[in-house]
Amino acid sequence: MDQSGRYADLSLDEDTLIADGNHILVAYTMTPMPGFGGYLETAAHFAAESSTGTNVEVSTTDDFTKDLDAMVYEIDEAEGYMKIAYPCDLFDRNVIDGRAMVVSFLTLAIGNNQGMGDVQCAQMQDFWVPKQMLDIFDGPATDISDLWNLLDRPRVDGGYIAGTIIKPKLGLRPKPFADAAYQFWLGGDFIKNDEPQGNQKYARMKDVTPLVADAMKRAQDETGEAKIFSANITADDHHEMVARADYILETFGENAHHVAFLVDGYVGGCGMVTTARRNYPDQYLHYHRAGHGAITSPSSVRGYTSFVLGKLSRLMGASGIHVGTMGFGKMEGGNEDKIICYMLEREECQGPFFFQKWYGMKPTTSIISGGMNALRLPGFFENLGHGNVINTSGGGSYGHIDSPAAGATSLRQAYDCWKSGSDPIEYAKEHKEFARAFESFPADADLLYSGWREKLGVHK
Repeated sequence: MDQSGRYADLSLDEDTLIADGNHILVAYTMTPMPGFGGYLETAAHFAAESSTGTNVEVSTTDDFTKDLDAMVYEIDEAEGYMKIAYPCDLFDRNVIDGRAMVVSFLTLAIGNNQGMGDVQCAQMQDFWVPKQMLDIFDGPATDISDLWNLLDRPRVDGGYIAGTIIKPKLGLRPKPFADAAYQFWLGGDFIKNDEPQGNQKYARMKDVTPLVADAMKRAQDETGEAKIFSANITADDHHEMVARADYILETFGENAHHVAFLVDGYVGGCGMVTTARRNYPDQYLHYHRAGHGAITSPSSVRGYTSFVLGKLSRLMGASGIHVGTMGFGKMEGGNEDKIICYMLEREECQGPFFFQKWYGMKPTTSIISGGMNALRLPGFFENLGHGNVINTSGGGSYGHIDSPAAGATSLRQAYDCWKSGSDPIEYAKEHKEFARAFESFPADADLLYSGWREKLGVHK
């Protein structure tokens, strides 16, 4: 059934839709299945399935219902994209407080339409949210300025936070785990659980957490600097999440405000992120996106992109989210992915299709992880244009030839090297930990800094 007469209106003007502020606008790449209808017909069917439509005319439809139709307002068959306007009133609201839910947006905009027989593939590339909806999404409760304040830095442009992931990611018993934390904290700022670490029987949370809390106290006493731990509270069940979070805060005691909460937000879903955001608004909420590549990989043609995932995380209330390494580490992606960081951190930003204003919603920090070390960081900062990020370098810290503390120091020095505009080779001659990173990661050194052995006097 051709539904383009009802669910498409190419006379609608995007600037007018934005000025009116009554719709969420979504841009998709879309390819119709060969042998079915034309591009506009398929796009209209997609919009129908995403809102009020069915495959047949039904007797229960009235004029009011039609006012809630999602409308295709732009197509470009040659470029393979379409844009759909979703009325704000379509979306579900909380019973308890009337606030908006990301899960409702995704249920419609990325729901059943992904399985339609006449759509070969469709992928959300960008979306625009009007002020009336932004005002009722949670957004972050805390942001990187709170961590800078804890670390005794300015709340504006407080700079790079040197972090790590306890390695190996699984297999350490409680004492070795806490010892690894202590050793890094002697030089660095921030430690996170790796995403699968939680309550394995060989490393029960109630055995590990007191030792990590003690390691933090000792490292703070020794260095005179605040330290931060991002504890994994991921769980299938709300009550289990709360039990983990409450136990961790109680155990850290006077240092409870030094604890962030990590949730595996992609596999756990929007509800898990919101549970953490609403029950613990004073804690920094760390969104780990493990599993996202199943749909966001550059090779994917369905679902949504990493850019969309990042933008969604800000609506949900994530204080920080992993964004990859923009081609400077081991993960997929390229230097153009910096647009994800800009959309997360700025008050307004141009996305792939839409210019988004955030109207005062707190920013979400970019968390850089995946194969990074001190040698890769100067190029990363140069590409991004700033260093106001959290970087969790596992191998880049624990793989340092001298110690995890030296690895952490080398990360800090890499930021200082870039910020000061220094040549990395010349900088290394005056900074031992950064210099020893060349020997720790010789393959990267050979790739990035030709002739480094001769210049640094390394003869092996």
